[in-house]
Amino acid sequence: MMSRGAATVVRSVMGQMGPRLFSTAAGNASITGVMRANAGLIGSEKAVVTWWITSSPIGARHASTMTLGEKVQQPDQKEEVTGSGGAAAGGQKGKEVVSYWGVQPPKVTKEDGSEWKWHCFRPWETYQADLSIDLKKHHTPTTFLDKLAYWTVKSLRFPTDVFFQKRYGCRAMMLETVAAVPGMVGGMLLHCKSLRRFEPSGGWIKALLEEAENERMHLMTFMEVSKPRWYERALVFTVQGVFFNAYFLAYLASPKLAHRIVGYLEEEAIHSYTEFLKELDKGTIENVKAPAIAIDYWRLPADSTLRDVVMVVRADEAHHRDVNHFASDIHYQGLELKDSPAPIGYH
Repeated sequence: MMSRGAATVVRSVMGQMGPRLFSTAAGNASITGVMRANAGLIGSEKAVVTWWITSSPIGARHASTMTLGEKVQQPDQKEEVTGSGGAAAGGQKGKEVVSYWGVQPPKVTKEDGSEWKWHCFRPWETYQADLSIDLKKHHTPTTFLDKLAYWTVKSLRFPTDVFFQKRYGCRAMMLETVAAVPGMVGGMLLHCKSLRRFEPSGGWIKALLEEAENERMHLMTFMEVSKPRWYERALVFTVQGVFFNAYFLAYLASPKLAHRIVGYLEEEAIHSYTEFLKELDKGTIENVKAPAIAIDYWRLPADSTLRDVVMVVRADEAHHRDVNHFASDIHYQGLELKDSPAPIGYH
């Protein structure tokens, strides 16, 4: 005789599988007949569940999805859908993920009706860069913290110049792995602060996370242009680990200093991309076709080149420069970021 727990499992299983599944598993026999036939085998909850799985022709995983009204795929049928991986490459064809929760990825199309192939960003996150921004603006360091931030950034530029020299594609790739960190750290700390104080952030959480995401898209773009070598990948691990923790502590100690450092980092990024453009114009670096991901992200013309990509990336860096110097100025005036509306979508 089954234990009370086993009977409970059987009732639960019977409720989920339905009469049709039991009739398939036992032929034309009734449910009562099936249970009597297996009475000698079922002596525990484990045995009941094992019997359920082995007797079901579609398996427990598919049986759970049947409760959602999904169509069961036969073994001889092949189904190809876009997978969730391969963001930069446009996704890979693979088997559809079967889930009890019924979460289905949305099917997104372009304006012309063609399939949107990028999973790392969506059409409503794309934009046309503002190339009219002043690239020569500079914050002159006056206070001690400003000078500390300025010379910290200048000291970091020297080893970068020595390591990468004229390889501006690899330099840009490395730069973006670092540039995407401050926005994420600042947004995370502001998020936690907002929760602790039960107060809004003035939109600055979103603005900083938006900056981090934009910098990450720069990296996804230059990954298509310059393939990193193994030691460059190893360097990213080291630099990111050191910089993340250093910036985290700096932001806790002084947000005004942290944002000023990023402002000067962005000024250096503008300089680096300007040198990149000079090498492209001289023909030292081949002006190849723009990566497809860049064309869609910045809404560039289909015949755009690498030079066009560098132009829009440099404009993004100039906007990030302004946002971070602005954030530092807010703190210098004795205010908090929440006291001033964040420039969301400024880039």
